[in-house]
Amino acid sequence: MLFQIEMSVQFPVGFDMAEADRIKATEKAYSHSLQQSGEWRHIWRKAGLYANTSIFDVASNERLHEILMGLPLYPFMTLSVTPLCRHPSSIRDDDS
Repeated sequence: MLFQIEMSVQFPVGFDMAEADRIKATEKAYSHSLQQSGEWRHIWRKAGLYANTSIFDVASNERLHEILMGLPLYPFMTLSVTPLCRHPSSIRDDDS
C-alpha cells in the first residue's frame, strides 16, 4: 500500500537545541532503517521549510500508523496522509 505523507516539523520556542539535535539524529537513523527496508520509499525536502514529502510502501494502514507514531520527531510534527493507488496510464511496473 502506497501513501504520500506530508510532514512539517516545528519545535516549541525555547526548546533545548542540544535535545533537538539528539532527536534529529535518532530520527535520521530511524528513517535510514525504514528506507533500507523499502517501507520509506522516497523522501524529498521542501525547499526553504523544515518539511518533507515522503512516499511509504507498507503492508497495511496499521503498519503505517506504527511507523508514523514511532518517528522520534512525531511530537513536533504536523502530518497529512494521502493513500495512493496505481494510475491506469502508468508505464512503471513498480508503482503499485
